[in-house]
Amino acid sequence: MRAVGNRGELRFEMKRFVPALLLAMLASLWAAQSARGEEPQRIVSLGGAVTETVAALGAADRLIAVDLTSKPLPAGADLPSVGYYRQLSAEPVIALGPDLILAAEGAGPDTALEQISATGVRVVHVPESHSAAGVVEKVRVISEALGRKEQGAELIAKIQAGFDELDAALAGIERPRVMLLLSAGRGAPLAAGRDTAGDAIVKMAGGENVMTQYGGYKPVSPEAIVGAAPDFIVLPSHVAEAMGGAKALAKLTGFADTPAVRNGHVLTMDSLLLLGFGPRTPEAAAMLAALLHPDRDIPQPASSMEH
Repeated sequence: MRAVGNRGELRFEMKRFVPALLLAMLASLWAAQSARGEEPQRIVSLGGAVTETVAALGAADRLIAVDLTSKPLPAGADLPSVGYYRQLSAEPVIALGPDLILAAEGAGPDTALEQISATGVRVVHVPESHSAAGVVEKVRVISEALGRKEQGAELIAKIQAGFDELDAALAGIERPRVMLLLSAGRGAPLAAGRDTAGDAIVKMAGGENVMTQYGGYKPVSPEAIVGAAPDFIVLPSHVAEAMGGAKALAKLTGFADTPAVRNGHVLTMDSLLLLGFGPRTPEAAAMLAALLHPDRDIPQPASSMEH
């Protein structure tokens, strides 16, 4: 603390110094706990699928705070929020006294996570891959961070069995043409292209993504919508809600001329369930597959959240 010239300046400096000292003391305590190898008891979860995985592993009672994407979940509903997981501020998170931060890929900014880590709090970065293998790896990383390897192995076996059952049910199936929208109603609709969660879940469910000429989520013109001729259009729930309901899609230019809208094949599913790629993904894929293939007997796996 620098020398000051009067009492007013001294009080100002102390106000800044004392919180920093308290944080440093807390950091020392958390680091000591980690060094003793104790299982984390005060967890901050950043990312809806991460929070779902913590709950599926039976550790929801260890959560002390979550991000905004986790708040709608049962495991996050009554907990404090640290804000949107991509726009974190370090000090409010540190002040909660966590001993573990589980950060979904994309959480940040990096400077905030580095500041948290510098206090001695363990920060585990959870990888993201839109595949069955990616879901398994996500569960493995989180279960190890929680000290729950046995529960993780059981959950992974359950998830893998769900994927395997669905693959067997869809073997040799004729794939309908599917368009998945990430937004619609304000500006040009954004449709899922290659290398997206939307593309991956459509393929898992036995559909063919009609917008694979580009990667990511990009705006599509009315001409491209008509030309794509999707048999089904899939709306995450947040998109349907923003539009005022799935029926509103028919009022947007281009969509009324698609087979999907003409035949009433506009489907809505919960956004996190559909695109989260967490422990419920086998359920999401099976649910969507049953909608895309109503003539097939698609097995519906038991919920992983009952684990």
